[in-house]
Amino acid sequence: MNALILQQLTLTFRTAKGESWRQRTIAEDHAMTGNHPGFGVVMKCITHEPGVAWVTSQGGDLTVGGYLAARDPPDDLIHLLGEGKFGHKIYSARVSRHEPEGPPLSTGCDSINGMNPQKVRSRYDAVIVGAGAAGLSTALGLYRALESDGNRNDSSPKVLVVSKLQPLRSHTGSAEGGIAASLGNQEKDDWHWHYYDTIKGSDWLADQDAVRILAEQAPGIIIELEHDGVAFSRTEDRHIAQRKFGGHTADYGGHPVRRAAYAADRIGHQILHALWQQCLRLGVEFAEEWYVTDLVVDPPADEETGGHARGLIVLDTHAGKLQAIQADNIVLCTGGAGRLFHTTSNSWDLTGDGMALALQAGLQLEDVEFIQFHPTGLGHTGILLSEASRAEGGVLRNSQGRAFMQDYAPGHGDLAARDVVSRSIMAEIDAGRGVADPSDPDGPHDCVWLDMTGIDGQRMTALLPQVTETIHRYAHLDPTVDMVPVKPTAHYTMGGIPITDRGRVYRWQNGHRRIVDGLFAAGECSCVSVHGANRLGGNSLLDACLFGTRTGQTIAAAMTKADEPNDTTDTSPLTQALQKRQAFLDELLAGASNGESSEPALADDQDEASDSDDDATLNNPYALMGRLGRLMEEAVAVRCDQGSIEKGLRGLDQLETDAKQLHAHSETAVLNQEVTAIMEVDNLLTLARAVLNASLQRQESRGALYRSDYPQRDDEHYLAHTMIDAKEDVSWQPVHIVDMPPKGRNY
Repeated sequence: MNALILQQLTLTFRTAKGESWRQRTIAEDHAMTGNHPGFGVVMKCITHEPGVAWVTSQGGDLTVGGYLAARDPPDDLIHLLGEGKFGHKIYSARVSRHEPEGPPLSTGCDSINGMNPQKVRSRYDAVIVGAGAAGLSTALGLYRALESDGNRNDSSPKVLVVSKLQPLRSHTGSAEGGIAASLGNQEKDDWHWHYYDTIKGSDWLADQDAVRILAEQAPGIIIELEHDGVAFSRTEDRHIAQRKFGGHTADYGGHPVRRAAYAADRIGHQILHALWQQCLRLGVEFAEEWYVTDLVVDPPADEETGGHARGLIVLDTHAGKLQAIQADNIVLCTGGAGRLFHTTSNSWDLTGDGMALALQAGLQLEDVEFIQFHPTGLGHTGILLSEASRAEGGVLRNSQGRAFMQDYAPGHGDLAARDVVSRSIMAEIDAGRGVADPSDPDGPHDCVWLDMTGIDGQRMTALLPQVTETIHRYAHLDPTVDMVPVKPTAHYTMGGIPITDRGRVYRWQNGHRRIVDGLFAAGECSCVSVHGANRLGGNSLLDACLFGTRTGQTIAAAMTKADEPNDTTDTSPLTQALQKRQAFLDELLAGASNGESSEPALADDQDEASDSDDDATLNNPYALMGRLGRLMEEAVAVRCDQGSIEKGLRGLDQLETDAKQLHAHSETAVLNQEVTAIMEVDNLLTLARAVLNASLQRQESRGALYRSDYPQRDDEHYLAHTMIDAKEDVSWQPVHIVDMPPKGRNY
């Protein structure tokens, strides 16, 4: 429920004993459902004291002084039903509307009251952008660190979480298979083995000091999540259950090991809900459906510094208004960029916003050319079928029925690293051994079969309910008897905003890391470099929760030591950024009044719309996203070469030209999704150019980047991280090798 109070309703009524007219006030929630002119609400009056009556309506019984659960009650009579000592006679009350008076009303739900602040301030101690696992973990890490230091109540920090979605719609909720940790609940395991597997999985591009933190601290994160309410699946002796996952082994590359802690195949859903509920308990303040348009960073004062983050420009989509927010600490936790590609497991909101904000603010991205394609996306939908389906016994087969992964990875077969499995699938398809999607039998043979028929039906229902439901709903197949068409789907961005293992964003300048004061990042939009060139399954949720928590703790420590906030800080850069963005928004909306009356195609219709060249289609952000997705798939999906990358860059020039012509089809910015879609297009185009240029510069094959014109790994020249900025300048940062020198990578 949205707690933003827009107006007050005053009820004036006579009590059952005939006393004089009295007044009571009810706060109306703007998000309440239904619009009922002349709507009658029944109030049960228990006593004549304020705040002890109930309003009964479509939304249920709610306390007076709290929310009225019907939208727009009329200037009309509300009936009162007396009970108890007042008898059972019905009385009436007159309703009148007016602006809120005095301090905000208490709703009796203070923790939920923070879900949308009545007014977003112009200044905060910390602003966290994004409310998935990384953002929520950062908020919890910060609040808990302050509580443990005994400073939270004394210092009363002002912290805001900004999300372009309601938090429970964050993409974390779609994670299925598990979260990796060497708990050893079902067989012997060791964090050193996890450490080795992650480095090997990364094709030796991960920074080994960061990977050590990931592997060593993973068990503690799982226990903390359990205490926060994550309902993990259980073994018979009630320990947290674990399953095998691709690339996770025993004894430094030996047999596959059970390392992924799971909750059937809905672990992301469990983690997201648990973290969100803990944030509510602590009173974390959220601004939902606010879209960050600009990150304002002062440039470095000299070669020894990295600059200073000043604040953000945000769009309140409910009011259609822009606002500048100054913050001492800004954390970007905006997720990945799967929407760069047409076939993706990512939700519509993963448009690379945080990474694009960093580039547009003059910062760099690290290793952004490495984009993981999950081997098993459903048919031509791209919807994820979890790796758990193979961990529980599913087998990949070609058109001849052959279990082909033994040809490519004889030691691990279907549970080899994801980049290996995806390339193997594409090799089978290229060799003419692909299959058509049964929903389009005359279509291209660009899938292979996922055979789950060997899994017991009851076990499948118990351990893979999400996978089973997805196949039933979107493929109209029964995986207990039917083989399922799958193909690689864009899934995860290994690279991102460069950060230290404490979440601090930095610039790579003259061979050194220069910290950007006040700027942090966590989760998929960041790159602490624990994934290198390829991520192992189960390590993404771990990365988000672990390094999100560490980032929050770092900010809390800085708050504890900080002097009183300096209110005289120069805010002119923020003001200038706000004015520039407002001019851009005004121009977008002005297009609607310049004779353009056609409606944009819906997001779901982008495939059909993008095939047309008429003016309405060209002025359609969703159609442009569709064109970009196809361009990127042809350029760099799973495999690429110089020719495909350069062709992609040329196509990107045309898309950028077309994007400049986009404008809104409505004159209002209030709840105008087309406005945010146009900004998302800009972010995707910015990021796409960085991905293509970084891919062009790395003249080798490593992990998820396979260049057919440079098919071998080249440690002599490219055992280093690409650091690219918006000007397309690429520099190279050496990989941190600690105790695992590079060697061959076979599964």
